[in-house]
This record gives sequence, C-alpha cells and structure tokens, in this order.
Amino acid sequence: MEYVLADDGLTVRTGATNVGAEICPYGAGAHPYLAVHASRVDEVTLQVPARTVLDADERGLPVGAHGVEGTELDFRVPKQVGELRLDHCFTNLERDEDGRARVRLGNGTTLWANESYKYLMVFTGDGLPDVERRSIAVEPMTCAPNAFRSGDGLIRLEPDETHVGLWGIMPAPR
Repeated sequence: MEYVLADDGLTVRTGATNVGAEICPYGAGAHPYLAVHASRVDEVTLQVPARTVLDADERGLPVGAHGVEGTELDFRVPKQVGELRLDHCFTNLERDEDGRARVRLGNGTTLWANESYKYLMVFTGDGLPDVERRSIAVEPMTCAPNAFRSGDGLIRLEPDETHVGLWGIMPAPR
C-alpha cells in the first residue's frame, strides 16, 4: 500500500504479488467515508457512474444484479440522496477517457478508481450510530462482495504475478 497526499488530493496504490508456487485468489477494497458538508446525507447530491447494481440478501451477500436505469438507484446523473438508504454494490462502471470511474458529491468531493476497481459499494451509514447519515462511504473494490465464494470479479494471480490498482479522493474546492 502506498498513500500519496498532494495538493490535488489523496492517491492510493494497492499492489499484491503472488510469491507462492500456485495460483492465489486476490481481491482488494477500501472503505473511505466522504464528508458531505451538510448535517445529513439527505441533502447531498450524488453521482455514481454505474449501470448495474447487485441485489443482496438479508446478510448483504449478492444474489443477482439488475440495471439501474429507471430505478431509484440510478445516480448516473447527479441527484439528491433524499431519504434513500444506500448499502449497495454498483458495477458495470462508466469511465472517463482516462479510464477512471468517478463518484462525485455535490460539494465537489470526488472519489476515483482506475480499471482495476470494477465495483463501488455506496453506504449511507444507516444503522451505525456513530456515522448514520452523516457521511457517505464510497468503497472501491476489485471484486464483488463474497467473491472468495462466488468468484465474481476475483483476481487469480499466477506465481510471480503482480496486480496493481489505483484509487483516490479529490477534495471539494475551498
């Protein structure tokens, strides 16, 4: 893990090398919470560049997927969170010309992830007294939740193979 903090924000480089003699399953994710500059997330405008959301069971494990178009989970165009409770894994990400998917908050804070991160978990903190609806977790992930069982997005590193992913946060302008 390498963290670089510069004038344009935080960049996180995650690397893993299989030093073993057999294929090694691998997945990585991070769980940053983004400040919303409002008393509650309800007042925040959110943009998530995803065409698909994973359906989850009562334990939060993926059981299917569906397109976001026409649903309350379609954040491809910025819209207010309102009372919507988010604890959803988004995928099929739309990327900018530089290959990065960007999640934007209305205050200007942006979380970006390169092509290594194919999933984004978005969570409004509902049910957690310390963070409930006071910030939004935007979690870049290389694989889907439960990937070590399902294989969904799981990376299989050959011996001596290295995987590198980049993600970062650009702060809101002052």
